Amino acid sequence: MKTGIYPGTFDPITLGHLDIVQRSLRLVDRLVIAVTLNSHKSNTFSAEERVEMIRESLAERNLDLEVEVFDGLLVEYARRIKAQVIFRGLRAVSDFEYEFQMALMNKKMAPEVEEVFLTPDQQYIYLSSSLVKEVASLGGKVSDLVTPAVERRLLQRLGS
Repeated sequence: MKTGIYPGTFDPITLGHLDIVQRSLRLVDRLVIAVTLNSHKSNTFSAEERVEMIRESLAERNLDLEVEVFDGLLVEYARRIKAQVIFRGLRAVSDFEYEFQMALMNKKMAPEVEEVFLTPDQQYIYLSSSLVKEVASLGGKVSDLVTPAVERRLLQRLGS
């Protein structure tokens, strides 16, 4: 059984993230969405809230996947759950530079784990959690950017 990890902060999960999830599922038998606990970003939602939003969003799409929180080195987490693949989403060239550097470091530390870059569908290429939060905080429509479960929580937390 081939296991993959899709790591990220998912603050919050967007339709672009879910597009990468569905593409990843074509390549592995088991996919774990790994929510990073220790991040250099300040998060709007707690790790527990992010996990809940992801699970609700997956349920809305009839996807039954594992969602876990992890802390520390991603490659150590990959070894712990016996994952062979790490999936990363790329939107733009700026994403590539950062992700490529991380992938090279991961490969140095864990050569047995492959890293796969996936691009989202073109309708989500510009989409980021930060943009979604900004639009929601300014009263803009986000229903075509996130699932209804996420939209509800965004409006509760950030709605004007």
